[in-house]
Formats: sequence, C-alpha cells, structure tokens
Amino acid sequence: MTKKEVQEKFGQLQAMEQNVQQLTQQKQQLQSNFFELESAEKELKNAKTAFRIVGNLMVQANKDDLSKDVTSKKEILELKINTLEKQEKKLREESQTLQQTIMKDMQK
Repeated sequence: MTKKEVQEKFGQLQAMEQNVQQLTQQKQQLQSNFFELESAEKELKNAKTAFRIVGNLMVQANKDDLSKDVTSKKEILELKINTLEKQEKKLREESQTLQQTIMKDMQK
C-alpha cells in the first residue's frame, strides 16, 4: 500500500469519527428533549389546568390534547433516537473495520 493510499484511508477514518461524534451529539440533544417531555408528561398528569406557549403568550389548553401532543412528540423522538443509535453503531463498526485494515496494511 502506498503512502498516499494510507493517507486517504486515514482521512476516511477521521471523517467517520467526526460523523460518529456528530451523531452522538444529535442523539444526546434528542435524549435531552425526550426527558423534558417525560417530565412535562408527569406534571401534566397531576395538573388541574394546562397551558400551551404560543409565541410570547401562554394560553390555556385542553389537558387531554396536550397530553396526546406530548405523547406523540415522545414517540417521534424515540424513533429518531433509535435511528441515530443504529447509524452510530453501523458507523462505529465501519470505522473499526477500516482501522483494522489500515493497521494490517501498515504492517506489510
């Protein structure tokens, strides 16, 4: 393997690792949003009245509608988190494979 080919593979590996970091950050942000929704859902169950923020205003809203909205948003976030986890896992596996290939090629 030529020096140029090794450098190209190192570049690919670095790009993969950056992508993994980006996916991890996105996943953490979505998880944070998910936990906020869980907290809101718990508070909503015990609330007598419920409010929704619309722009700069807080307006009273139907508690059941808000509960359905929160549940729906949680489900969507859960799907997105699962998708990111799968992408992250796949990219990590590809990165490890490429790293092993580079190590083998450098030993030759």
